[in-house]
Amino acid sequence: MNSVRLSILVGLSVVLTGCLEVPKKGTADLDQYLAEIRSKPKGAIEPLPEFMPYQAFNYSAFGRRSPFQPPVKTNLTPEQMNSNIKPDENRKKEYLEQFEVDSFALVGFISNDEGLWGLVQSDEGVHRVQVGDYMGRNHGRIVFIDEVELRLVEIVPAGSGYWLERPRTIRLRE
Repeated sequence: MNSVRLSILVGLSVVLTGCLEVPKKGTADLDQYLAEIRSKPKGAIEPLPEFMPYQAFNYSAFGRRSPFQPPVKTNLTPEQMNSNIKPDENRKKEYLEQFEVDSFALVGFISNDEGLWGLVQSDEGVHRVQVGDYMGRNHGRIVFIDEVELRLVEIVPAGSGYWLERPRTIRLRE
């Protein structure tokens, strides 16, 4: 029992010896450096820059010709200038009118008692179309489908307030 008390007493004396303040030796240069830093004037932190809120850009040239396609060259006659060709703005847009005609490929056809259907492929998949359906961004109406090609007529702008019908053909891809 005495040995246990002696070991506890020795352990406490070692712990308490570590808590005693030891005179500082060799830290004078560190104390001097810290005193210099504390004596310097304190700097001011710059305020954060003011950020302007993001303003979204509304692109309004969807109905115009793509700048990456050559312009439609036309020699309009006076009869064509006075024609009543114009797209029906009140007509409900069909799903395939959100894609460019160049992005479509005719990949096949289906025929039944109701008639002939063309199968066109876009980035979104394969779609079934028939005569009278619309596709493309220029009000393209399908006017003919057979086993080899699909023909449509687009209505494209030809100046301020004038429109032209432009035929387009999509051939069967092999």
